[in-house]
Amino acid sequence: VQLQASGGGVVQAGGSLRLSCVRSGTTTSTNTMGWYRQAPHKVRELVASITDDGNTNYIDSVKGRFTVSRDNAKNMVFLQMTSLKPDDTAVYYCATGVLGRPLCLPPTCYWGRGTLVTVSS
Repeated sequence: VQLQASGGGVVQAGGSLRLSCVRSGTTTSTNTMGWYRQAPHKVRELVASITDDGNTNYIDSVKGRFTVSRDNAKNMVFLQMTSLKPDDTAVYYCATGVLGRPLCLPPTCYWGRGTLVTVSS
């Protein structure tokens, strides 16, 4: 399984960005997809996830600002980020499988190369 994220960049506080991720390959693990992020000197955290039937979960700090969605036909997941804050600055990683555990390792979980989001104040 390979995942390729895109859409990161530099944005001012209050702005918006949309991240995209395309998944290729097959897996026997669960089909949940989501986004992790890791800020400098901080622990990686699962920001948002979505099951293949559309159930979503978010960490409290992004509720009401971020929206996760997916296109099952295209094997893609998206993260619409609005009202961005400097604290949202991080490398964002797309992932699939059993998410939210301390470790994301094959064959139950896969994550790809991240995309950097920088929010300036």
